[in-house]
Amino acid sequence: MDTDRDATLHAVSTAVLAVTRHLSVHEVLQVIVRAAAQLLDARYAALGVPDDEGSFAEFVVEGVSDEQWERIGPLPRQHGLLALMLRDDRAQRLPDVRRAPAFEGWPAAHPVLKDFLGVPIKDGTETLGIIFLANRRTPGGFTAADEELLTLFAAHAAIAMTNARLYERNRELTVIEERARLARELHDAVAQKLFSLRLTAAAALSAADPRVELERVQTLAKEALAELREVIFELRPAELEGDGLAASLRKHVRVLDRAWGSGRGRRPRVRFEGEDVALPPEAEEVAYRVAQEALYNALRHGDPSEVTVRLTAGVLEVRDDGTGFDTGAGARDGLGLASMRERAESIGGCLTVDSSPAGTVVRLEVPA
Repeated sequence: MDTDRDATLHAVSTAVLAVTRHLSVHEVLQVIVRAAAQLLDARYAALGVPDDEGSFAEFVVEGVSDEQWERIGPLPRQHGLLALMLRDDRAQRLPDVRRAPAFEGWPAAHPVLKDFLGVPIKDGTETLGIIFLANRRTPGGFTAADEELLTLFAAHAAIAMTNARLYERNRELTVIEERARLARELHDAVAQKLFSLRLTAAAALSAADPRVELERVQTLAKEALAELREVIFELRPAELEGDGLAASLRKHVRVLDRAWGSGRGRRPRVRFEGEDVALPPEAEEVAYRVAQEALYNALRHGDPSEVTVRLTAGVLEVRDDGTGFDTGAGARDGLGLASMRERAESIGGCLTVDSSPAGTVVRLEVPA
């Protein structure tokens, strides 16, 4: 009896150690699935991480080849037994999944599953995902002891997933903060150069022989232009060229939604709504930068519970339900309102900001 218990604990310990060696969320998911399948001798294993749109942000499988997975088709939706397990804290252990009341079938290329064991992976009240096993190689299907073992493993898997998420959030925030720092430094350098340029030009106007000063003006102008080009090269989002505005905003919003609020108490929800629209490259970059600035302002200063970025034909809106602020002249210059307006004007667009104690709406209208 003690030997069986020691062997079980050793197997769980080995599986947990295999998971916690990894920092990438995707790697952690893959190792969880592989370790669970080995732990309970299951032919098939999967782990689904739900999203907010009725599907799964990630769905990792073990026992299915890449070719089979491609034939199966898109990621599953949150319906049937999967939806039941997302809503319910209880494990599901079935001798034949096909006979479960919540079973709704699967695609034609899907392998046939029979005996089934599924357990939610939870962090407090939040369901991080569902891990489930099917078709145990040992005859007789999954037992109550197997369910207890997978539940124990799922508790450790939740810790590993949370740690991996925190690691990725910290890394993403570090990248965002570094980009912001670089932008400030380069902006300061260019601003100093332009200030020197202005003084030199003023000196040239009052000089008896302005040629020397004008040559200095020309040199400073070239240096400022070079630094501005460096700003554009370093800070233009690379994903805009490949993914387009909507996909880039969706990705940025997803990062902020995952990363913001960690360790800050109440965690705001950040959402994106809209489809890709056809805009010139310079208009896409302006819209992206305005969205970034408005998002950070809302999250840093507004204490919102929800921030929504909405993109439609010719219009970008960033709306939050935070505390609002005074939009009068000279108010809250730190929010970069003047910079956002200047960006909008540079492409012939119009920026409006409406704010009240019930929230703020930043609206950018871009000409077709």
